[in-house]
Amino acid sequence: MNKVKKAVFPIAGLGTRFLPATKASAKEMLPVVDKPLIQYAVEEAYSAGIRHMIFVTGRTKRSVEDHFDTAYELENELDLAGKAELLEVARSISPDDMICTYVRQPRAMGLGHAVLCAKELVGQEPFAVLLADDLMVGKPAVMAQLVHQFSEWQASIVAVQDVPQEHTRRYGIVSGQNVSPNLVDVNGIVEKPAPDVAPSTLAVSGRYILTPGIFKELESISEGVGGEIQLTDGIAQLLRREKIFAFRYEGRRYDCGSKLGFLQANVDLAEIHEEVGIEFAEWLKKREPLCVEDRFSPEHLKKVLA
Repeated sequence: MNKVKKAVFPIAGLGTRFLPATKASAKEMLPVVDKPLIQYAVEEAYSAGIRHMIFVTGRTKRSVEDHFDTAYELENELDLAGKAELLEVARSISPDDMICTYVRQPRAMGLGHAVLCAKELVGQEPFAVLLADDLMVGKPAVMAQLVHQFSEWQASIVAVQDVPQEHTRRYGIVSGQNVSPNLVDVNGIVEKPAPDVAPSTLAVSGRYILTPGIFKELESISEGVGGEIQLTDGIAQLLRREKIFAFRYEGRRYDCGSKLGFLQANVDLAEIHEEVGIEFAEWLKKREPLCVEDRFSPEHLKKVLA
């Protein structure tokens, strides 16, 4: 039986929606409470039994490599200061049995092209794809749910969620027949269809397990929506030769590629954080919101921050 041992993280995007914060920093390093987005995705893959993490990067992503590297100076300082708990936190970012490999995407040519850049590192194995912009919270982890489905069906699996009809133009949309309440035998997939022509409201949600056959399709397809090589188009081609399933995962997704989703993730995860959760939840109940009219007023800010 094939097992999922490798995960691909396409992180070469410029993060323009978060300028100016991303002008000199990788958007995947934006923190949600006290961990960067990319760490949430890596921890999700690790909890699903995956140990080889493949990052498809760009020239502005050195901070991601540094984050998962050993920080000898930091660890030494924490050790000398007797800060054992913080030392364990620093060391836990990259466990000893986890392998991190990096490959560059030379040009921004779409998600499909980013996945194709990992071809030589993936080889002839099934592999996971995790989009760090989509922060997923689930028990078990969403990728662990997909790995379980793959172990049963030995076919490509895409995570999906139901979205409002008017939002279909934001996602890849699948159609098919229900195998079970949470599993769909896919017969079609299309990238960002208009609401009036969308085949369903089942939207692909940033988590995939794909067979190596996807690489042949990505090499042969032409540019799609936005003039890019779309992963959705490659999956549509793969569907002609292989079975593909869509899985309605159990959990919550935060679109951290948008400011609103990013802020929602910070609030929700702060409320359940073991260190600050109780105090933060109490603060939310008692806080005095800034008035829109005078939010930049020195007098008002002085009062709120007192």
